[in-house]
Amino acid sequence: MTVWGKLPDSRKLGRAPPDEGVPFALVGKGAHGLTLYGLNAAARGLGLRHGQAHADACAIAPDLVGVPAEPERDLAALKKLALWAERWSPAVAIDAGPAELEGLVLDVTGAAHLWGGERKMLADIRTRLAKAGITARVAMAGTGAAAWALARFTAHEDPVAPPGQERDALASLPVEGLNLSPRAAQLLGRFGLRRIGDLYPLPRAGLARRFRGAEGLEVVGRLDQALGIVAEARVCEQRPAAYRAWQAFAEPVTVNEAVAVRAEALVDDLCAALERDGMGARRVVVTGFRVDGRATVLEAALGAASRRAAHILRLLKERGWERLDLGFGIDALMVSAGVAEPLHAIQADSEAGPVEADAAARSALYDRLTARLGEAAVGRPQLVESWIPERSEALVPAAAPLAETSSPDAPRPLLLLPAPEPIEALAELPEGAPARFTWRRVSRRVVKAAGPERLSPEWWRPSDSRLDRTRDYYRLEDAEGGRYWVFREGLYGREDAERAPGWWMHGVFA
Repeated sequence: MTVWGKLPDSRKLGRAPPDEGVPFALVGKGAHGLTLYGLNAAARGLGLRHGQAHADACAIAPDLVGVPAEPERDLAALKKLALWAERWSPAVAIDAGPAELEGLVLDVTGAAHLWGGERKMLADIRTRLAKAGITARVAMAGTGAAAWALARFTAHEDPVAPPGQERDALASLPVEGLNLSPRAAQLLGRFGLRRIGDLYPLPRAGLARRFRGAEGLEVVGRLDQALGIVAEARVCEQRPAAYRAWQAFAEPVTVNEAVAVRAEALVDDLCAALERDGMGARRVVVTGFRVDGRATVLEAALGAASRRAAHILRLLKERGWERLDLGFGIDALMVSAGVAEPLHAIQADSEAGPVEADAAARSALYDRLTARLGEAAVGRPQLVESWIPERSEALVPAAAPLAETSSPDAPRPLLLLPAPEPIEALAELPEGAPARFTWRRVSRRVVKAAGPERLSPEWWRPSDSRLDRTRDYYRLEDAEGGRYWVFREGLYGREDAERAPGWWMHGVFA
């Protein structure tokens, strides 16, 4: 049997609905402009429908309240809800009919007796959804299409249509209960076919020919699916694979060194499973299940995904097996990948081999230091998206994932000062490169200059008197061969006329 749950249009999984009686709609982009994506009961009562042009809807209901639709977030929320609904069935799919995504389909064949029957199971589903802040209508039938229709169009609470009784349960429902496109439902109305039961006496071939198009095949196909004549394929949501290795002991283990020995085989099994699926662990968790019913945990974080058993065991040793509080002993041990991500093979470069080896050794060193000192005690620099050089780097935990950032096209100095230092500069032109400058009481004559590279202030950030002026950066070389990165802050006559532009030293090239 199949359970179909209809979520309310106005809430859309977490959005706060307006006051009852106020027409409300979610508005999304359609093929010919803005269209209605989701409606509440007040909007439907005025004759508005899903897919209708927003301009036409406003003409019918001038007081219509509309907010932009977010179908990607709705789908993500439904996927999370589908995983949560696995408490009732391992086979949970998202409804993907012509209407907006707003429902879940559960295959509960042979499971209803675990909740005391079909109606008690439906009541449990509805009650738990209500506790989560989601109101819903639920129904159970022998087919998913029949459950879809009962949840939407029947007046009874928690309707149930056992297998083989879908024909009688659907006969009095409107043809819209077949989850048809608006065009197909409109054509059926023109022929006077307004109830699903009106379609039963008609021959299938004649019904398909009557429409002379895809609508006829759609009506016949949806009717056969609702009655169980044709199977309906659905793709179930699945949780990410859980990587773990488990061992139970006949006698409790009370010595930490013995746990370390037994964990070696489990780490090997875990790495074998990761390698089979092309994955790597970013966090390894060792869980010991004590005889008193409690659990003791030892974790190790990795800066880069890995499935090398020797490296993982070394990190766990650095963390210290003595951290496991065994109590009166553990009777089971589990090693799992708390966080796993794809680990693809990398094509090695014969000329860059030492560089790649250094990167791997550096990552291993980060992991060992993090395991010994703690995740908050070990950091590494990481690029940050910012136009201001002193804001373009931040210190993050070494075990944090690498962020994808773009590097500037213009060269940057090897040594960037913690904060720009003022210099005295003499330029031949007001907005030209310096011909001579004095930094740290030493005068330098410029023989080569390149630039400027203009960096505008980040107007979207809170105002900062030191960072809210335009910068023109120059790369300078003095007579002794020193190379510097300096900038002029401010534009003559165009920025902060009360404060003249100034020159600053920001870095030194090697």
